Amino acid sequence: MSCPRIEVDLGKIRRNTQTIVGRLGPRGIGVTGVTKAVCGHPAIAQAMLDGGAVGLADARISNVQRLRAAGMTDPITLIRTPMLSQADHIVRSCETSYNTEMLVISALAAAAIRKGTVHGIVLMVEMGDLRDGILPENMEGIAQQVMQMPGVSLKGIGANFACLNGRAPTASQMSALCDLANEIEGVCGPFLNVVSGGNSANLPWALGRQSTGRINELRLGEAILLGVEPVTGDQIDGMHTDAFTLVAEVIETGEKPAPFPIALFDPTLAKLRIVPISGVCTRLILAIGHQDTDISGLSMPVRSTLIGATSDHLVIGTPRPLPMVGSEVRFQMNYNALMHAMAAPDIEVKLLGDPPTRPSRQTQGKVEHLALV
Repeated sequence: MSCPRIEVDLGKIRRNTQTIVGRLGPRGIGVTGVTKAVCGHPAIAQAMLDGGAVGLADARISNVQRLRAAGMTDPITLIRTPMLSQADHIVRSCETSYNTEMLVISALAAAAIRKGTVHGIVLMVEMGDLRDGILPENMEGIAQQVMQMPGVSLKGIGANFACLNGRAPTASQMSALCDLANEIEGVCGPFLNVVSGGNSANLPWALGRQSTGRINELRLGEAILLGVEPVTGDQIDGMHTDAFTLVAEVIETGEKPAPFPIALFDPTLAKLRIVPISGVCTRLILAIGHQDTDISGLSMPVRSTLIGATSDHLVIGTPRPLPMVGSEVRFQMNYNALMHAMAAPDIEVKLLGDPPTRPSRQTQGKVEHLALV
């Protein structure tokens, strides 16, 4: 097999989705599978749907177009506030989008009218994360404007938590979001189909003992893909944390002094810093680096130590016996490392486990290796 590569166990992704869907369903909450960390990979998206996700969501229209090019017809929502320049593309590829700006909503409405369709709008409210969102006191007025605009339909409201400030939502914040949904319905009239409570960081609240109120959707990516709760990084009980494995090839082995004595012929080299190996006598150099992934987000193999990395090299310390040049080293990844690795053009994706129930055809572009191995 080629290196570097990411091995993806589709069965574990499907089972993670089934587990969380089974827990949230009795609480009245559906799961939308978020595919942005895997760049809209069709087979991974299908594993989420096979596990019971009611739809898909992504932040980038290029990822959505990749899913559509693979023949996927399930509902897809754009969860980043749309770019004004992409209004026509969004209406063509997404049934619904999350919005905060009336200028953008007007452009989506015009694009929908040209296409002869109606585009769904979910208004995002600012609930304390201080990223994207309409202030609560402005929501009713904007909702009324959307209601009166041909070409679009107000589908619901939603909020983000723990995206920018890293804080999990409180029960009072979730209660306030439910109250706001009721207030908007009182002013605008129609029932809101979607009250989206947030992302994977909301799971401790959603699975707690309190009522979930009007919240009927969560947008889950990290919890499904990696089986962890984002705020704490703890494994979610009963979930797989090893659905993704990054595999890199060894290109050099051996012992090197710490620090290695060098003569600085160029004053600019004075900034060069050799990292002490702290008693580890042997090193491996692997053909992967900062250009490929977030090195700080890799879990080192047992008895191995991260020494450092450059753009194209990863150096780890390991006890003897040394792996041979050409052998492979395997890493688990956190969310940031996964995101970067899936977007890296030189990393191949190999799918393991059960194939999706509806195979996705191969498409063109980055990281399009969909063959099962």
